[in-house]
Amino acid sequence: MINPLLPTATTTDERQRDAQVAILPVGSFEQHGDHLPLSTDTIIATLISQSIADAYPVMLLPPITISCSHEHAAWTGTVSISARTLHAVITDVHDSLNGPNALVIVNAHGGNYVLSNVVQEASATGRAMALYPTREDWQEARNAAHLTSSMHEDMHAGEIETSILLHAYPQVIRPGYENADHAADDRRHLLTQGMHAYTKNGVIGRPSLATAEKGKAVLDSLTASFAHVLNLLAKHC
Repeated sequence: MINPLLPTATTTDERQRDAQVAILPVGSFEQHGDHLPLSTDTIIATLISQSIADAYPVMLLPPITISCSHEHAAWTGTVSISARTLHAVITDVHDSLNGPNALVIVNAHGGNYVLSNVVQEASATGRAMALYPTREDWQEARNAAHLTSSMHEDMHAGEIETSILLHAYPQVIRPGYENADHAADDRRHLLTQGMHAYTKNGVIGRPSLATAEKGKAVLDSLTASFAHVLNLLAKHC
């Protein structure tokens, strides 16, 4: 059975498409409470990227499935690579593109701070690269979907992530999300202490508020908002 999260285009398809922009989903393999899979961020990054590829003439790349999840190291199953390694992988992918001139990183894991540096460095040397969605794009999507919790409150395995999976892959969600809410608004030492200092069940947010309708609205908004990224990159391609 073909994995629906992987692109199936042939080299002939891509030659005929002649896309100037490639889309690279970046996820993670980390705990998402008891109700969401370790691959949640990868699934979400790929869903966003696939939706973009369905709407715009871009080349869809397979996802990077393991990234910088060190803050989740206390939980069984979490796997990470170093920021140096992720930086190198993204740079190598960009440099090896055959066809597209620009690369858009679609990131669904907040802990991948290094991706901002990758894009900054590439742009400073004249290479076309962008990071999507930005904080503003996420906020617009939250507004469009009428999410109840704030972006700060809804940090991990909460309303937005659970909603997206309820919409696209409800079969991967385990029972119990309705009772998994956990608040930890003051997280000033998270980088030093890790997530475990702020949550025992791995959740920071309110998954009980999640609905499939909200998840669809989030994806629709992010797909529409991508147009401004494509227009920006078109000036550099």
